[in-house]
Amino acid sequence: MKTELFYLACVATFTAFMWIPYVLNRFAVWGVNDTVGYPDNPKPLAPWAERLKRAHANAVENLVVFATLVLVAGALGIAGGALATAAIVYFWSRVVHALAHTFKVPWLRTLGFTGGFLAQMWVAALICAR
Repeated sequence: MKTELFYLACVATFTAFMWIPYVLNRFAVWGVNDTVGYPDNPKPLAPWAERLKRAHANAVENLVVFATLVLVAGALGIAGGALATAAIVYFWSRVVHALAHTFKVPWLRTLGFTGGFLAQMWVAALICAR
């Protein structure tokens, strides 16, 4: 498997699992019935859970862009170290972003987001240079 596809699968899997901790917090705070139902006035979740939920939404939004770029690059026959490196940087940047956002580390959160964005633009540049 090509490195960029491996890391695309890794980031998709990481994003797919991000909901679990904040939903477990819902169970703890709201109980089972309200978690699976539609509570009228739900209690606030733990601040970390709210931040993780926002990080998850951001990860989903950015995965659409990254996945599209990686798949277009592959369809154009673009391969090699630059694309693989961009995919690795994107994955680890998203991990850093999620953890830093959840645990309230502002500068690191921003660096994680920026690293992911730059990795996306790196792949876009490879496509545009084609």
